[in-house]
Amino acid sequence: MAFCNSCGASLALGAQFCNKCGAAVASASSAASTDPTSPAPAPKGGSSALKIVLIVVGVIVVIGILGVAAISFVVLHIAKSSHVQQQGDHVKIETPFGTISANDSDQAIKDLCVDVYPGAQPQKQGTADLTIGPVHTVVVNFESSDSVDQVCTFYKSKIPGATVKTSDEKHCSVVSKEPGRVVTINIDGSGDTTKFQTSCVIKPSGDN
Repeated sequence: MAFCNSCGASLALGAQFCNKCGAAVASASSAASTDPTSPAPAPKGGSSALKIVLIVVGVIVVIGILGVAAISFVVLHIAKSSHVQQQGDHVKIETPFGTISANDSDQAIKDLCVDVYPGAQPQKQGTADLTIGPVHTVVVNFESSDSVDQVCTFYKSKIPGATVKTSDEKHCSVVSKEPGRVVTINIDGSGDTTKFQTSCVIKPSGDN
Protein backbone atom coordinates (compact mmCIF):
# COMPACT_ATOMS: atom_id res chain seq x y z
CA MET A 1 0.00 0.00 0.00
CA ALA A 2 1.22 3.51 -0.88
CA PHE A 3 1.16 6.52 1.47
CA CYS A 4 1.08 10.26 0.85
CA ASN A 5 4.46 11.93 1.16
CA SER A 6 2.80 15.11 2.54
CA CYS A 7 0.30 13.93 5.21
CA GLY A 8 0.95 10.22 5.47
CA ALA A 9 -2.58 9.22 4.56
CA SER A 10 -3.06 5.90 2.75
CA LEU A 11 -3.52 6.14 -0.98
CA ALA A 12 -5.69 4.14 -3.30
CA LEU A 13 -3.94 2.04 -5.94
CA GLY A 14 -3.21 4.20 -8.98
CA ALA A 15 -4.27 7.51 -7.27
CA GLN A 16 -2.60 10.60 -8.66
CA PHE A 17 -3.67 12.97 -5.81
CA CYS A 18 -4.05 12.45 -2.05
CA ASN A 19 -7.77 12.25 -1.04
CA LYS A 20 -6.99 13.95 2.26
CA CYS A 21 -4.60 16.85 1.48
CA GLY A 22 -4.75 16.95 -2.32
CA ALA A 23 -0.95 16.62 -2.78
CA ALA A 24 0.26 15.13 -6.04
CA VAL A 25 1.41 11.50 -5.89
CA ALA A 26 4.74 10.47 -7.53
CA SER A 27 4.14 8.36 -10.69
CA ALA A 28 4.70 4.59 -10.65
CA SER A 29 7.27 4.95 -13.42
CA SER A 30 9.35 7.27 -11.24
CA ALA A 31 9.17 4.80 -8.36
CA ALA A 32 10.20 1.96 -10.60
CA SER A 33 13.20 3.92 -11.83
CA THR A 34 14.43 4.42 -8.26
CA ASP A 35 13.79 0.82 -7.21
CA PRO A 36 17.11 -0.45 -5.80
CA THR A 37 16.23 -3.94 -6.95
CA SER A 38 16.25 -2.95 -10.64
CA PRO A 39 18.88 -4.97 -12.56
CA ALA A 40 22.06 -3.06 -13.47
CA PRO A 41 22.91 -2.75 -17.18
CA ALA A 42 25.11 -5.54 -18.51
CA PRO A 43 28.80 -4.66 -18.68
CA LYS A 44 30.25 -4.09 -22.16
CA GLY A 45 33.77 -5.26 -21.34
CA GLY A 46 33.19 -8.78 -22.75
CA SER A 47 32.26 -7.40 -26.17
CA SER A 48 35.41 -5.23 -26.30
CA ALA A 49 37.65 -8.17 -25.32
CA LEU A 50 36.10 -10.33 -28.05
CA LYS A 51 36.77 -7.62 -30.64
CA ILE A 52 40.42 -7.41 -29.56
CA VAL A 53 40.83 -11.20 -29.78
CA LEU A 54 39.28 -11.24 -33.27
CA ILE A 55 41.58 -8.42 -34.40
CA VAL A 56 44.66 -10.25 -33.09
CA VAL A 57 43.60 -13.49 -34.79
CA GLY A 58 43.00 -11.60 -38.04
CA VAL A 59 46.48 -10.02 -37.90
CA ILE A 60 48.10 -13.44 -37.28
CA VAL A 61 46.25 -14.95 -40.25
CA VAL A 62 47.33 -12.09 -42.52
CA ILE A 63 50.96 -12.42 -41.42
CA GLY A 64 50.81 -16.17 -42.07
CA ILE A 65 49.45 -15.65 -45.57
CA LEU A 66 52.15 -13.06 -46.34
CA GLY A 67 54.84 -15.44 -45.01
CA VAL A 68 53.67 -18.30 -47.24
CA ALA A 69 53.56 -15.97 -50.22
CA ALA A 70 57.11 -14.75 -49.54
CA ILE A 71 58.46 -18.30 -49.19
CA SER A 72 56.72 -19.35 -52.40
CA PHE A 73 58.24 -16.39 -54.22
CA VAL A 74 61.76 -17.24 -52.99
CA VAL A 75 61.40 -20.94 -53.89
CA LEU A 76 60.08 -20.04 -57.34
CA HIS A 77 62.96 -17.61 -57.88
CA ILE A 78 65.53 -20.26 -56.87
CA ALA A 79 63.88 -22.86 -59.11
CA LYS A 80 63.97 -20.52 -62.11
CA SER A 81 67.60 -19.58 -61.43
CA SER A 82 68.79 -23.20 -60.99
CA HIS A 83 70.17 -25.37 -63.78
CA VAL A 84 70.29 -29.18 -63.67
CA GLN A 85 72.69 -31.24 -65.76
CA GLN A 86 72.67 -35.04 -65.83
CA GLN A 87 75.04 -37.47 -67.50
CA GLY A 88 74.18 -41.04 -66.57
CA ASP A 89 74.21 -41.27 -62.77
CA HIS A 90 76.09 -38.00 -62.41
CA VAL A 91 73.86 -35.04 -61.50
CA LYS A 92 75.05 -31.45 -61.24
CA ILE A 93 72.85 -28.62 -59.98
CA GLU A 94 73.83 -24.97 -60.24
CA THR A 95 71.89 -22.65 -57.92
CA PRO A 96 72.22 -18.98 -56.93
CA PHE A 97 73.89 -20.19 -53.72
CA GLY A 98 76.42 -22.56 -55.25
CA THR A 99 76.95 -25.87 -57.04
CA ILE A 100 75.91 -29.37 -55.99
CA SER A 101 77.33 -32.43 -57.70
CA ALA A 102 76.25 -36.01 -56.89
CA ASN A 103 77.49 -39.48 -57.85
CA ASP A 104 80.67 -38.20 -59.55
CA SER A 105 83.23 -40.14 -57.53
CA ASP A 106 86.18 -39.31 -59.85
CA GLN A 107 85.82 -35.56 -59.36
CA ALA A 108 85.04 -35.93 -55.66
CA ILE A 109 88.22 -37.94 -55.06
CA LYS A 110 90.26 -35.17 -56.73
CA ASP A 111 88.69 -32.64 -54.37
CA LEU A 112 89.26 -34.68 -51.18
CA CYS A 113 91.72 -33.11 -48.76
CA VAL A 114 92.95 -36.48 -47.47
CA ASP A 115 94.58 -39.52 -49.10
CA VAL A 116 92.44 -42.42 -50.28
CA TYR A 117 93.06 -45.79 -48.66
CA PRO A 118 95.13 -47.96 -51.05
CA GLY A 119 92.97 -50.34 -53.06
CA ALA A 120 89.67 -48.91 -51.78
CA GLN A 121 86.84 -48.86 -54.32
CA PRO A 122 84.82 -45.62 -54.52
CA GLN A 123 81.03 -45.93 -54.53
CA LYS A 124 78.96 -43.60 -56.67
CA GLN A 125 75.93 -43.70 -54.41
CA GLY A 126 76.22 -41.21 -51.58
CA THR A 127 79.10 -39.32 -53.21
CA ALA A 128 78.62 -35.55 -53.17
CA ASP A 129 80.63 -32.45 -54.01
CA LEU A 130 79.08 -29.19 -52.79
CA THR A 131 80.20 -25.59 -52.98
CA ILE A 132 77.85 -23.28 -51.08
CA GLY A 133 79.22 -19.77 -50.73
CA PRO A 134 82.79 -19.97 -49.40
CA VAL A 135 82.35 -23.51 -48.02
CA HIS A 136 83.37 -26.56 -50.07
CA THR A 137 82.21 -30.00 -48.87
CA VAL A 138 83.22 -33.35 -50.37
CA VAL A 139 81.80 -36.73 -49.34
CA VAL A 140 82.95 -40.05 -50.83
CA ASN A 141 81.98 -43.62 -49.83
CA PHE A 142 84.50 -46.44 -50.19
CA GLU A 143 84.69 -50.22 -49.81
CA SER A 144 87.75 -52.29 -48.99
CA SER A 145 88.48 -55.97 -48.38
CA ASP A 146 90.89 -55.02 -45.57
CA SER A 147 89.83 -54.97 -41.92
CA VAL A 148 88.43 -52.00 -40.01
CA ASP A 149 91.64 -51.88 -37.95
CA GLN A 150 93.84 -51.66 -41.06
CA VAL A 151 91.83 -48.79 -42.54
CA CYS A 152 91.69 -47.00 -39.18
CA THR A 153 95.45 -47.36 -38.67
CA PHE A 154 96.12 -45.93 -42.14
CA TYR A 155 94.14 -42.76 -41.48
CA LYS A 156 95.58 -42.34 -37.99
CA SER A 157 99.03 -42.25 -39.58
CA LYS A 158 97.90 -39.82 -42.27
CA ILE A 159 96.28 -37.44 -39.76
CA PRO A 160 98.45 -37.58 -36.60
CA GLY A 161 96.49 -34.97 -34.66
CA ALA A 162 93.07 -36.52 -35.32
CA THR A 163 90.69 -37.75 -32.63
CA VAL A 164 90.13 -41.50 -32.97
CA LYS A 165 87.20 -43.39 -31.45
CA THR A 166 86.69 -47.14 -31.65
CA SER A 167 83.53 -48.68 -30.17
CA ASP A 168 84.48 -52.26 -31.14
CA GLU A 169 86.32 -54.17 -33.85
CA LYS A 170 83.59 -53.24 -36.32
CA HIS A 171 83.65 -49.45 -35.98
CA CYS A 172 86.20 -46.66 -35.96
CA SER A 173 85.92 -42.92 -36.50
CA VAL A 174 88.71 -40.46 -37.23
CA VAL A 175 88.00 -36.74 -36.89
CA SER A 176 90.41 -33.89 -37.54
CA LYS A 177 89.56 -30.23 -36.98
CA GLU A 178 92.07 -27.70 -38.22
CA PRO A 179 91.77 -24.01 -39.17
CA GLY A 180 89.98 -23.97 -42.51
CA ARG A 181 89.51 -27.74 -42.72
CA VAL A 182 87.48 -30.51 -41.06
CA VAL A 183 88.02 -34.16 -42.00
CA THR A 184 85.75 -36.98 -40.81
CA ILE A 185 86.18 -40.67 -41.61
CA ASN A 186 83.62 -43.21 -40.38
CA ILE A 187 84.69 -46.83 -40.83
CA ASP A 188 82.35 -49.81 -40.39
CA GLY A 189 82.83 -53.51 -40.92
CA SER A 190 80.16 -55.43 -42.80
CA GLY A 191 80.90 -59.15 -43.17
CA ASP A 192 84.14 -59.51 -45.13
CA THR A 193 83.92 -55.93 -46.38
CA THR A 194 84.90 -52.67 -44.74
CA LYS A 195 82.83 -49.66 -45.74
CA PHE A 196 83.95 -46.15 -44.88
CA GLN A 197 82.84 -42.63 -45.65
CA THR A 198 85.37 -39.85 -46.01
CA SER A 199 84.18 -36.25 -45.80
CA CYS A 200 86.17 -33.05 -46.08
CA VAL A 201 84.86 -29.56 -45.33
CA ILE A 202 87.03 -26.66 -46.47
CA LYS A 203 86.07 -23.17 -45.33
CA PRO A 204 87.75 -19.86 -44.62
CA SER A 205 89.74 -20.10 -41.41
CA GLY A 206 87.78 -17.18 -39.90
CA ASP A 207 84.51 -19.18 -39.96
CA ASN A 208 83.51 -21.41 -37.06
